[in-house]
Amino acid sequence: MKKLLLATTATALLAGAASAEDIKLGVLIGFTGPIESLTGHMAAAAELAVKEANDAGGVLGGTVSTVRADSTCIDSAAATAAAERLVTADGVKGIVGADCSGVTGAVLQNVARPNGIVMISPSATSPALTSAEDDGLFFRTSPSDAREGEVMADILMEKGIKSIALTYTNNDYGKGLAEAIATNFTGKGGVVTINASHEDGKADYSAEVAALAAAGGDLLVVAGYLDQGGKGIIQASLDTGAFETFGLPGGMVGDNLPIAIGPALDGSYGQVAQSDSQGAATMIDIGKANGFDATSPYSMESYDAAALIMLAMEAAGSSDPKVYKDKVLDVANGPGEKIYPGEIAKALELIKAGTDIDYEGASAVEFIGPGEAGGRYRQFEIKGGKYETVTFR
Repeated sequence: MKKLLLATTATALLAGAASAEDIKLGVLIGFTGPIESLTGHMAAAAELAVKEANDAGGVLGGTVSTVRADSTCIDSAAATAAAERLVTADGVKGIVGADCSGVTGAVLQNVARPNGIVMISPSATSPALTSAEDDGLFFRTSPSDAREGEVMADILMEKGIKSIALTYTNNDYGKGLAEAIATNFTGKGGVVTINASHEDGKADYSAEVAALAAAGGDLLVVAGYLDQGGKGIIQASLDTGAFETFGLPGGMVGDNLPIAIGPALDGSYGQVAQSDSQGAATMIDIGKANGFDATSPYSMESYDAAALIMLAMEAAGSSDPKVYKDKVLDVANGPGEKIYPGEIAKALELIKAGTDIDYEGASAVEFIGPGEAGGRYRQFEIKGGKYETVTFR
């Protein structure tokens, strides 16, 4: 009888092990390209969320692993090919990403929708994504640039800025952000002297800067990328004396920019999506303990994107994106017990017990529409080569 019981128990354990699913998540961000100095921190944050889940016993009884893929940030064809490989060759059940808005839109339409794959982007901020057809598969933990345009206009007005020259990177992100800034600034009585695009990857931006200088303005707002054309525009402006102070939206925020430009960047200011929540403070400490900088832009949002995918799977009882997509909003928004960074194990246990959760995470996640994050912004000024916080909005 004892032997029979042991055999039955062993068979049950083996059956359970066989049925447990090993789940793969894609991390599709620009490991090369104009924001590559940010993406190492973003990926590390997403992978930490996965490690926490695995340390707690996994999701749906199985382990979760991540597969990195390079979106390049700016090459839609390359990003689409990378996403296809994630889905067809690697068999991922969800994607953290993409990162930049243009490639994110391309992956959504060409890969995610045809294959029914959930995407949660930590950093795609174009207002156009709000109304994109997504079959309920697309979410983002960073707020839309429509909101950033409002915030920047408020800051400029408070600084006494009457007129700005505006340049933007010539893609979906740059166009959408420039339009939001210009619309809100002029709506408050400001003047946009010029609203001109620039291309990334050029060695010489003297022609672009000459046009910006000719138009003039109290300040040059650079809606570009810190590792690419935005940096080049600033350097050329300083070299020619065209502008001395710059308005810096989120794509221009990262330690590499003040390192590259030097002391001349001191006094420039702007804003970047970041929360001052309880979870953000916790995440900063967790990041330090795990070897990455959680204050680096979109790192907190990356942690939250990975966490939401896994918690939605557990809540749905399925890793099928067509099933768990309907649980993302349920685990992200109230009512329910609040969940902060470092509490993914707690969240999984509560879900298994049938208890509702309200995932606050690191970025105070709250979806205000289908997949649309509300978001907060950190206003900063560069002093001594550092982004010093002024306030949160």
